[in-house]
Amino acid sequence: MRSLRHSLETMPNTLINQYSNLRFAIKTKILIFVFMSQGYQIYNQNALYYLTFQIVDWVDIFTWQVYKDILIYSFKYCQANKGLELFGYVIMSNHIHLIARCKEGFRLSDTIRDFKKFTAKNMLENIRNTNESRSDWMLKRFEFAAKSHQRNSEYQVWTHENHAIELFSNDFITQKLNYIHNNPVRAGIVELEGEYIYSSAKNYAGLKGKIKIDFV
Repeated sequence: MRSLRHSLETMPNTLINQYSNLRFAIKTKILIFVFMSQGYQIYNQNALYYLTFQIVDWVDIFTWQVYKDILIYSFKYCQANKGLELFGYVIMSNHIHLIARCKEGFRLSDTIRDFKKFTAKNMLENIRNTNESRSDWMLKRFEFAAKSHQRNSEYQVWTHENHAIELFSNDFITQKLNYIHNNPVRAGIVELEGEYIYSSAKNYAGLKGKIKIDFV
């Protein structure tokens, strides 16, 4: 014990600082992991949420209209049969943003699960049955992604995260809605928000959109 105490007392300050910094870094990484694993969960199944659904490896599948239309059809089905209330959305090349909630008697988590399952199945069927030049490449990306998760079967199209953020205030809702509608402008696809077809910006501009929405 005396020799150990002596070693600690004579340890250079630089080593002590390195040890302290290492302990701080480990604690920080643990806190980040806990936040990432718990921070985006849907606790209130009927609250209003800002959501992001991303295609694995950022595969830009939605550059083709047929895949965007699969999402539109599924949104409409969920509105009619799954209690989905959609307040805002945008479909980008490899991800979608939306503001949504579920009516009483429905669970938002279940609706999202069914939406992803249905759209993934239909997108995969279309990829297999098309002569599009990148079909094989997309299937290989989805197959590779599935191998890293035991709960997948052969292919994984969507990431498992929904990045759900509960919206508590009108200001927060407005901020997220503006962010959603401005996505195509920032990406250089259009100059004005209302020019983008696959977005609720047209609805809020008083024009007919692809989907009927509930206004915030």
